[in-house]
Amino acid sequence: MTPTPPEPSVIAGAVPGARADALAGSRAGALAGALASPRPAEITATTALLRREGLLGPDTHVAYLGLAEQDKRELLAGDVAPRRFRVMLIDMRTGVSYDTVVCPEQDRVVTARELDVATDGHVPVVLAEFPLVEEIVHRDERWLAAMRKRGLTDLTQLRVNPLSAGVPGEGETGRRLQRCFTFVQKTPDDLGWAHPVDGVTAIVDVVTREVLDVQDHMDLPVPREDGNFHDPAWVGQPPRAGLKPIEITQPEGPSFTVDDDGVLHWLGWSLQIGFDQREGLVLHNVAIEDAGVPRPVLYRASIAEMMVPYGDPSPQRWFQNFFDCGEYLLGGFANSLELGCDCVGDITYLDAVLADSAGEVRVVPQAICVHEEDTGILWKHYDNWTGSSDSRRNRRLVVSFFVTVGNYDYGFYWYFSLDGAIELEVKATGVVFTSAYQGPGHPFASELAPGLGAPYHQHLFSARLDMTVDGTDNAVDEVEAALVPRGPANPTGTGFTQTVTRLRTEAGAQRLADNTRNRSWLITNPSVTNRLGNPVGWMLHPEGLPVLLADEESDIHRRATYATKHLWVTPYAPDENYPAGDLVNMHTGGAGLPAWTAADRDVDSTDIVLWHTFGLTHFPRPEDWPVMPVDSAGFVLKPYGFFGRNPTLDIPPSSGDHCHPAGTHGADHSGHDGHDGHEGHEGHDGHRGHEGHDGHRGHDDRDGRGEDHDHGRHDHTHQQQQHDDHGKAGA
Repeated sequence: MTPTPPEPSVIAGAVPGARADALAGSRAGALAGALASPRPAEITATTALLRREGLLGPDTHVAYLGLAEQDKRELLAGDVAPRRFRVMLIDMRTGVSYDTVVCPEQDRVVTARELDVATDGHVPVVLAEFPLVEEIVHRDERWLAAMRKRGLTDLTQLRVNPLSAGVPGEGETGRRLQRCFTFVQKTPDDLGWAHPVDGVTAIVDVVTREVLDVQDHMDLPVPREDGNFHDPAWVGQPPRAGLKPIEITQPEGPSFTVDDDGVLHWLGWSLQIGFDQREGLVLHNVAIEDAGVPRPVLYRASIAEMMVPYGDPSPQRWFQNFFDCGEYLLGGFANSLELGCDCVGDITYLDAVLADSAGEVRVVPQAICVHEEDTGILWKHYDNWTGSSDSRRNRRLVVSFFVTVGNYDYGFYWYFSLDGAIELEVKATGVVFTSAYQGPGHPFASELAPGLGAPYHQHLFSARLDMTVDGTDNAVDEVEAALVPRGPANPTGTGFTQTVTRLRTEAGAQRLADNTRNRSWLITNPSVTNRLGNPVGWMLHPEGLPVLLADEESDIHRRATYATKHLWVTPYAPDENYPAGDLVNMHTGGAGLPAWTAADRDVDSTDIVLWHTFGLTHFPRPEDWPVMPVDSAGFVLKPYGFFGRNPTLDIPPSSGDHCHPAGTHGADHSGHDGHDGHEGHEGHDGHRGHEGHDGHRGHDDRDGRGEDHDHGRHDHTHQQQQHDDHGKAGA
């Protein structure tokens, strides 16, 4: 079952024995160091350089700071260069913006390009814009008049909600704008989303600090009913009775290790965990062992964009399309996770190290949660002929984080299973974006509570999957189920088969899912075969839910063209990282995937990147109010001929007193033999694992430089860090 060896440049190099092992270890360490998340000392040195060169002054804000990754081809060849960092800057006094690259190790600013915001687009929204907008709007007489017309005069109750402006309108080109809605927050503890002041839009230039216009489209009653789900008195009912504890324990600790650069090893899997202010979790060098040899699968995986388009075309809401990565920098809104609430079990936490708007180090404690989960039966068979009965339990490694972007909360969960499956699940929760409800039959919103509406909308994510299936020369086949026409080959009419179509160029690789045909995409390495002589591969299984629901001539279609297809395939290029382009804020469209793929480059048997669009189309329901139960979207990658047989035959049988053959279980455990999820029973020896038990391991000084931050062993009472200035509403 041993496959043809992968390319030497990807694994160990074409040298024998101990030298190969040493070289592989050296290369792996250098690669991990090159791709690790920004370290505090590097952030400090980068901003110091920008100040020295006059690019970061007293009115300048850091919109983004992140690792500018070295060209993959150089790194895999062992040519590791000094680390560089990309920094986007805006002077909030003048609006002058820069896109820079800095190399602190070489003590130099590599590039500094002043942006033409009319054509390039703007740098992402900076946190200072959120409170600023409310101050400006509260002073505008036109807005005050619109509020008085509705009987609203107490400014302490009127929250102004700044929203990304979309495409500039007439007279707006070159300006840095926010379009703003208003909500009533009756008390400091009141849920303002329950009381939208619908029909009024204020347009604010955040650089000149003026309200350009106030548009009063329609006068709708402000919904009066509260939605204070966080207040037991408002909920008005006691906690549900009969909820017994579920305790998850690992008496011997977890089965994984994580080093200071985020490199994780777990039961044959290896991967590097990183974090970026724009993308959030970034995974590098995902590999799985076969006969003790690590074989690469993914060079890099992340959510490169997520966009929330709203389906109400009214004059008030036409612009309401939020790019939570490109406009708002999703990773910067990461939550500090709490044991027993956000993560349960034997948890290892990792901190996220970011830069704030002044360029100073900002640490989000416990931002990343790493743990194992039992997921039920892995495989099972009772054989009638032999009388044998065998089963194995599955488990998965979970790497996750949560963000709050305005009203919505999103959890991103990467799963790695014993059978080789890789899955991403995005969990959407929080509070839906609200409106006043215009009455029965309104075609663009649901009614959630009396007079309270919620516009129809989508959540569309783009997973960037830089594949390395046993090497960097990969190809994609579209695989479909197909009925064989009745005839000599199918005389009974019961035959069906599968069709396999190679996607050879960028134009031909822009594809929609089709669940009626079980359409999936197989990523192979044509130069590496399994023991049956077929190319090794991994299959991408899409959920196949709707893509962007917008007209081809619409602004949002031009800005988010990536979201009109479930699949794009491009050849690797180090500067092609974001599917809607580098600068999304107020960009007029056409950047990113549509611009790159216009060349129709070859994607057959070369170094390729897959861009997979998936997500939710949300028609809100009363059960989604006042706080929304989790709704999920995602995809699965599974090995398909990558192994020569079931790769889990070496998984040992379950041990412990919860697993017994039929008829041997003690009477005091009646009814619990082998059922999924019975991880032990109260009083069994060795079962620790209650929330707060020792074992929440961490990795101090992940950067190896003695910086004062800690990755794990956080006390479970650590409260979630509240970033009051992270107030963007609306995603």
